[in-house]
Amino acid sequence: MNTLPLLPDSVTATAMAYRNSRPVSRAEFLHDVLALAARMPITNHVINLCKDRYWFAVTLFAAISRGILSILPNSTAPECIAALRTEVPDLVCIGDQPYYPFVHMPYMQVSDVGLKSFSATSVMPYIPFDQRIICVYTSGSTGRPQPHIKTFGRMRQAALAEAQRMWAATGGPCAVVGTVPFQHMYGLESTVFLPIFGGGQLSTRLPFFPVDVASALAEMPVPRLLVTTPFHLRKLMDADIIIPPVSAILSATAPLSQELASEAENKLCAPLMEIYGSTETGQLAMRQPAVQLEWEAYIGITLNQCHGITTATGGHLECPQVLNDIVELISPSSFRLLGRNSDMINIVGKRSSLAFLNHVITSLPGVHDGVFCLHGWNSGNDVSRLAVFVVAPGLSATDIHTALLQHLDPTFLPRPIIFLEAMPRNENGKITADAMSALIAAHLLQRS
Repeated sequence: MNTLPLLPDSVTATAMAYRNSRPVSRAEFLHDVLALAARMPITNHVINLCKDRYWFAVTLFAAISRGILSILPNSTAPECIAALRTEVPDLVCIGDQPYYPFVHMPYMQVSDVGLKSFSATSVMPYIPFDQRIICVYTSGSTGRPQPHIKTFGRMRQAALAEAQRMWAATGGPCAVVGTVPFQHMYGLESTVFLPIFGGGQLSTRLPFFPVDVASALAEMPVPRLLVTTPFHLRKLMDADIIIPPVSAILSATAPLSQELASEAENKLCAPLMEIYGSTETGQLAMRQPAVQLEWEAYIGITLNQCHGITTATGGHLECPQVLNDIVELISPSSFRLLGRNSDMINIVGKRSSLAFLNHVITSLPGVHDGVFCLHGWNSGNDVSRLAVFVVAPGLSATDIHTALLQHLDPTFLPRPIIFLEAMPRNENGKITADAMSALIAAHLLQRS
């Protein structure tokens, strides 16, 4: 059986994480992992709801060492957890909150209590390459969230591939600060597995507001990597605050405009890298959008195209994976992204993509946020029409139509324009399919 050490080899005194500015060594982290593993109840499934990234990582690796599958749902709404418990009767909840989060589910609180008798002589567990370690769910932005099982060896491979690309941009391993939730694939890969397997340092913080991002960065040693999203990055660029030096910025979850990438590089004096991937595939490719249109696949990943369908193979992928995007292949390892298959729209014979339209609306002066949707709100008309939801205080519908005409064919002008005080984005900066349906029901169905 092919096995791998739970943690990579390193000097035991090397910092693996920082908690309240205090370094935590690899040996101390391993001790906490094994101490928690010894206290875990007998079960095959846990749901990891720790809000502190350090305790999340300790709980995750403790479960791995015990052969327990960690389930990471995309939502912790009571109805979602109740449905999950029906599917997985032996599910145990582990968290760092002192209160009991869900009724009728066993709960174990993680804390320093019982883990303080530190010993540097803990024996490193070895984990089967193909051991199933996490069940992670899609975001729900394109429909009902779907579960995907990931194995230890392949998650480690993906983290090392990301580290190879990122550390080449930064000049070496970094302390990693992330604004993205670590229960979802991007945050899990880039703020937990990347620093742990890639030799960097993990931050416990999950900052949201720009001032909190600056504070979290200041707590960490240099060099630093900021892992974020276009939504959070835009807020950071608009804030009039001093940002501690970073060696690079990493973005994913939504298309990043070349303008925002260039602005961030100029303001933070660091390269901005963007990840291409999905929950299904994990990360597959990277680019520096301020200076390149093409995506470069990770070493070992090969792309093939047949009848317009693109398939990725090799690397950390267990089997060939069909991409849900329309891409232009430049070579077996490089491509241009044209849009998602589910994103392309056709109105009276003219084609565009919702991603492009969203980029246009959010780039207009005075528009703080915006999203297009395709909706046939006139029930007597079989032709679907575009509508747009915008956060644009001070602008009128006429202002927006006039500005859009500078960029779009009149066919793609939205009718109507719905003004909102805020967009219902989740913590990843995405609008889920359910949230979009609620917007349509509240603002458009009444026009039918």
